[in-house]
Amino acid sequence: MINISEVAEKTGLTAKTIRFYEAKGVISPAPRGANGYRYYNQSHIAELLLIKRSRMIGFSLDECRELLALSTDTGRQSRDVKEKAQQKLKEIDNKINELLQMKKTLEALTAKCPGDKTAKCPILEGLTQQE
Repeated sequence: MINISEVAEKTGLTAKTIRFYEAKGVISPAPRGANGYRYYNQSHIAELLLIKRSRMIGFSLDECRELLALSTDTGRQSRDVKEKAQQKLKEIDNKINELLQMKKTLEALTAKCPGDKTAKCPILEGLTQQE
């Protein structure tokens, strides 16, 4: 059994984050000792690492919960996990395209602006004009 500070050190998460994941039911609850402290085991560390790494690549907390459920499901099929990963890739590609369009628009607006001491601002005009 491991205390929360050791789990935090092993996972790179804060104790507050670990408690949050437990309160939200994302990880399995940690048993409490006679002193009232939570005690964790190796499976908690594995769950937390899966969540941490999944969050780092864009999965939401609910999606992490689904991945965690799949990780413990002995009847899972790898295609179920792959489908979730492919869906996330599509979402990331869409976000990238949206960001590129935003960048293109902002570049065009800033290119029109002289950036001098006059009040006339093509950026603000471009943002307020109707299309």
